Amino acid sequence: MKSLKVALLQLLPENTLEGNMKKGMDSCRKAKAIGADIALFPEMWSSGYHIPEDTEELRAAAVSSDSEFVRTFGELAKELHMAVGITFLETFEPLPRNTICLFDRFGSCVLKYAKVHTCDFGDECRLTAGDDFYTADLDTEQGRVKVGAMICYDREFPESARILMLKGAEIILVPNACPMEINRISQLRARAYENMTGIATVNYPYGKPDCNGHSTAFDGIAYREEQPGSRDTLILEAGEREGIYLADFPIEEIRAYRKHEVHGNAFRHPRKYGLLISELIEEPFIRECYRK
Repeated sequence: MKSLKVALLQLLPENTLEGNMKKGMDSCRKAKAIGADIALFPEMWSSGYHIPEDTEELRAAAVSSDSEFVRTFGELAKELHMAVGITFLETFEPLPRNTICLFDRFGSCVLKYAKVHTCDFGDECRLTAGDDFYTADLDTEQGRVKVGAMICYDREFPESARILMLKGAEIILVPNACPMEINRISQLRARAYENMTGIATVNYPYGKPDCNGHSTAFDGIAYREEQPGSRDTLILEAGEREGIYLADFPIEEIRAYRKHEVHGNAFRHPRKYGLLISELIEEPFIRECYRK
């Protein structure tokens, strides 16, 4: 497998579930036409990242993983022979979840992940958080690749990408819905660098409130033997406009790089990291809205 092409669907949402389904389907077809192996949607595409304040309205806006909306993208993945990472507000108890389902080119959901680090200081306090991180072997026309997923605020915790790396992830898919600026983009660059992992992030474009595009892809390859010094791991950074942006990850080179470089799990000392799993929170980090 020499490369993996991920289409970052930096799209403005419509005002209805049906509108998002139609626009999403059209965009997947365009992604396939430009050679994508995976089409990836921004965070919670089913609702355009809208989280109603009223609990009953929130539940009514959610869709199940076997709903027509989600199933349609599974069927489309099979039709196009292309993987699709569809995101949605998922029906769940006691409250909905922020979820991605990755359908492979045969239409099977090989990876389902609910956002672990919900933004409990904002509207996501009304959502149920996920409880783990997952990876899956994705069969593409170019070959097999191990993929994982994290969603938006997950990127701000090194543990998210680290766990996915430890579970074998070669590429991490990151649906997003927030302003992407130097610090948040730098977090993604760091997650790719320290784990020697490709990271593909797709955001909503300018025009969606509190979003500004700048979807990115990093390959995690900081050094090449034939080049002096270190290199920028950035493959692609979109502008603010709506569009479909194709990131080409050099999987063969990433795999070779991971076999000899010093990052990832090569020189870690887990026995010395006991404090990392302590649940104790002390000042100045105590927040009243924190949920376990």
